[in-house]
Amino acid sequence: MRHRAEPGNLPAPWAAAALIHVACAAVWAAAATAAPELVTAAAWPWLEGVSAAAIGAVARLPKWWLPINLLAVPAAQSLLALQLPPGLYLAAFCALLLVNVGAWRSRVPLYLTNAKAAAHLLTLLPQGSGFRFIDLGCGTGSLLSHLARERPDGHYAGVELAPLLFLLSLWRARRNAALSVRWGDFWRADLSPYDVVYAYLSPAPMAELWRKACREMRPGSLFVSNGFCVPGVEPARSIVVAGRPRSTFYIWKM
Repeated sequence: MRHRAEPGNLPAPWAAAALIHVACAAVWAAAATAAPELVTAAAWPWLEGVSAAAIGAVARLPKWWLPINLLAVPAAQSLLALQLPPGLYLAAFCALLLVNVGAWRSRVPLYLTNAKAAAHLLTLLPQGSGFRFIDLGCGTGSLLSHLARERPDGHYAGVELAPLLFLLSLWRARRNAALSVRWGDFWRADLSPYDVVYAYLSPAPMAELWRKACREMRPGSLFVSNGFCVPGVEPARSIVVAGRPRSTFYIWKM
């Protein structure tokens, strides 16, 4: 789930959100100075959060930015009121960085494939042994471990950019010869060796990823996207997967 931003779509959502918060903070700070009886210290963070969330929605930031924009400043105020040791803030920031370093530059949060989706994915794997499968942005490696456990006759690869998630994936793969996980940007991965290429990303990279798949994937191989269709390209078939969250597999035969 980690990749570079698609060219021509700047600023990235994190940058847009930062600009929105700076503007909202400036407006409400001025309002608090002009009318402190109306814009109190308790109300100011929530007014800023509601404004930032509303502007973010109008600016069409991804939906998962709505709660972030709404709660960021109120949460920060609450944490400051607790007077926690500064080292805890640094540790929390480092943990977030290790998990989300790829997402901040690529507009893709961490998505984990649920159990029902993993079960459907098993039905898409080739029947013969020795097939090769790759998960583009394998997160914690839970999907790869599940597939390898259910179909040990295949070879499963994963690419993950976030350091902490990569280490979790590597730990899961440590005793399974069918699994291989590497750290890095999957845009640099060669897709030609694989029979099934799986992606659970976001709408932002799908057009560019499709071009990469068309350049590199072998005829007859499968490109499977969980939840996000390639714009303007009709899939060979789609499968609605029940569960929480509900999703759809979009499948193309190359």
